Amino acid sequence: MNIVVGYIPREEGLAAVEYATDLAARDSAKVTIVNSGVHGNDRDPSFAPASDLDAISARLARKGIEHDIRQPLGADLPAEEILKAAKEVSADLIVIGLRQRPLVGKVFLGSTVQHVILEADCPVVTVKRKTG
Repeated sequence: MNIVVGYIPREEGLAAVEYATDLAARDSAKVTIVNSGVHGNDRDPSFAPASDLDAISARLARKGIEHDIRQPLGADLPAEEILKAAKEVSADLIVIGLRQRPLVGKVFLGSTVQHVILEADCPVVTVKRKTG
C-alpha cells in the first residue's frame, strides 16, 4: 500500500501525518510526504522548515515505516504536487489535513483539499486537527 500525505507545518498537517503513520504501521504501507510553497513562494508559511521534515522522517524511521519526503522548490500549487506524487507512486490513498475556514476564504483563496478530492485517482482521507 502507498500513502501520500499533503503536509503543512500546522496542527492539521501534523494530524494528517499522524493518521498516515498509524495506518502505515498497521498495514506495512509506504508513506510519501509532500510539502510545497504556494505559487513558487518557498517563503510561504506552508513551506515547512527542514527541521520539521527531519523530525517527521526520524519518527517514521523509528517506527520502521518506509518513506519518502518531497519538497519541490518553486511549486505552483500544492494540490498539483500532491496529485503528481500520488500518480508517481501509484498511491492507494491520499491523506490531507483539513482546517476550518470561512466561506469567503474558500471562495477567494480556493482550496487545496477540494482540488485534491476532486482530481485524485484514489481515495482521499481528510483529517481534522486535534482539539482540546
